[in-house]
Amino acid sequence: MTKAGMRTLLAASAMIASASTIGQVSVTNAWVRGTVPGQTSSGAFMELKSSGGAALLGVDSPVAGTVEIHEMKMDGNVMRMRAAPRIELPAGKAVELKPGGYHVMLMQLKRQLKAGETVPIRLRVEGKDKAVTSVDVRAEVRDPTGAPKHGH
Repeated sequence: MTKAGMRTLLAASAMIASASTIGQVSVTNAWVRGTVPGQTSSGAFMELKSSGGAALLGVDSPVAGTVEIHEMKMDGNVMRMRAAPRIELPAGKAVELKPGGYHVMLMQLKRQLKAGETVPIRLRVEGKDKAVTSVDVRAEVRDPTGAPKHGH
């Protein structure tokens, strides 16, 4: 394969890794915080948008033994994290899963997550009609600080 062909293939792969749409839910900017050797958990972050309204019910990934939706919020003067049973996705409004707010916790990691890799994540989404569908996402692994890789 030529260098130009390889660049085109890599660019197409990056687009697939960062954006996914199934049915009425789109996913953009999906990324996972990289880990150091021996680390057993990490967070996954992304932006979700539903054209007709939906709810995120659950998440799975083959890289972790347990995957949960979590919420961080202030309780008095203490930031607390707890599992969230679902996240509502109002019609037409972006819902950001980000550090310090709603996010996906990947626990009991099966291996180190290294910057530049991609992690498969499957979202379980319930539509307004109560039908549950899956959305497959490929999230880019960033370095442990969460900074995007810039190829330097």
